[in-house]
Amino acid sequence: MWKSLFEVAALVLVLLFSYSATAVETAVSSDGNSMLNYLTDKAGNYTGPTVEDNVLAMDTDKNGFADVLEVHAFLVLKYGKDYQKALLDRWEVRSLGGLPGPICKRVLFG
Repeated sequence: MWKSLFEVAALVLVLLFSYSATAVETAVSSDGNSMLNYLTDKAGNYTGPTVEDNVLAMDTDKNGFADVLEVHAFLVLKYGKDYQKALLDRWEVRSLGGLPGPICKRVLFG
């Protein structure tokens, strides 16, 4: 159980760092309507989604935490089926005890 929780926490951190890097890249772009401008108010305070907002969006079964399959599904919907595919597939297999998941999960995630 702790291993699964650790893996979810690590995936959330990967998500946060990848999102932060994307926001920074967009923020330093040359156009005036950057993501950083969109996610901040006039006073410069961040108004985008919080970590809690993202975890709540991932927690589709409403059990209080986002498991590996829920995080995988969230990232696929948000970034496409090829986003971090090798890593997410590996974590999914490990979360299922090292055995391949049911066919429907493989079809859903490609």
